[in-house]
Amino acid sequence: MENETVTSSPRRTGRLKRWLSRVLLGLLVLIVLAAIVGASYQALGNRADALRFPQQGKSVSLGPAFDNLTLSIDCRGQGSPTVILDTGLGVPAIGWNPVQTEVAKFMRVCSYDRAGYGWSGASSRPRTSAEIVKELHALLEAANEKGPYVLVGHSFGGFNVRVYNGQYPNDVAGMVLVDASHEDQNDRMPPAIQAFMKKSLEQLKRQQMLAPLLIRLGVVRFSQRNQGEAPGVSKEFGREMLYLQMQPKFMDATGAEMGSFSESASEVRAAGNLGDKPLVVLTAGKSADASQLPPGFPKKEFDDFHEVWVNDLQVKEAHLSTRGERIMVADSDHMIPFERPDAIVAAIRVVCNAANAANTAK
Repeated sequence: MENETVTSSPRRTGRLKRWLSRVLLGLLVLIVLAAIVGASYQALGNRADALRFPQQGKSVSLGPAFDNLTLSIDCRGQGSPTVILDTGLGVPAIGWNPVQTEVAKFMRVCSYDRAGYGWSGASSRPRTSAEIVKELHALLEAANEKGPYVLVGHSFGGFNVRVYNGQYPNDVAGMVLVDASHEDQNDRMPPAIQAFMKKSLEQLKRQQMLAPLLIRLGVVRFSQRNQGEAPGVSKEFGREMLYLQMQPKFMDATGAEMGSFSESASEVRAAGNLGDKPLVVLTAGKSADASQLPPGFPKKEFDDFHEVWVNDLQVKEAHLSTRGERIMVADSDHMIPFERPDAIVAAIRVVCNAANAANTAK
């Protein structure tokens, strides 16, 4: 009896091992199948989106000096000075469509995708404003777009256009800053917001490590399938934005720009002012609604900082030029290009007219 018990125990152990092996093999097969299905879902979705949302403009190589980086640029209309549009952080060039369509009716106007954005290639170089400006200057030369330029920068794009003016002042005839970032904004933020931003950046870095895999396996696409609408944009336009944002290169570029924000701010400080060049500063009058803020974001502190933004930092930007003018856009929040593109179009017209009048008077 004892011998029977002893001999049956190894048999049971062997059967259990074989059963566990079959279960693990089955799970592995399911995982592989899920990965194949997810990757196929992503590939088919990307192919459909590529046909649905073709590139606007053309791709231009910057040559060996920039490791043969290609950037996408879309230029329309005629007239001088040429208007150059630079988006905020995380927004592809198509975010300028409502503005660009109207400006092209009276002036030459170009939007472009920074490295890693939209239809532009990725770059391993630092994503500081100084590097971005070098690439933009090379792009305009390679695309044979002639100055002088009126530079328009929204949010982080405001950093870039100011650094551009500091590096190539003779190319710049005027500027429009659209609720543009200010070099002192991080230092002026309440401690609660600074802590939240630091934590968010750390989370973003961790997410970036996993994001490319989730994108390639279709997880991000599936989770975002019912999204795409935002204030001031159609669902179709929102879907196009998501298509361009659901790319590993885009995640890398935006993360790198955020990580280099302090360095870019220092570059803006060193860029100097605009002298007497015509300048319009558009400031969003509405503070973001609580529903538009990330979970856990300190709303009261944000509203307090909005007062500093409106009554101090944006006013200082208007003083960058002796011909600076600040205009409040009372019925828009930070996303003025979507909510009030007409205000930007009007400001561009004012600056272009002033720049041409100054050129005629010389």
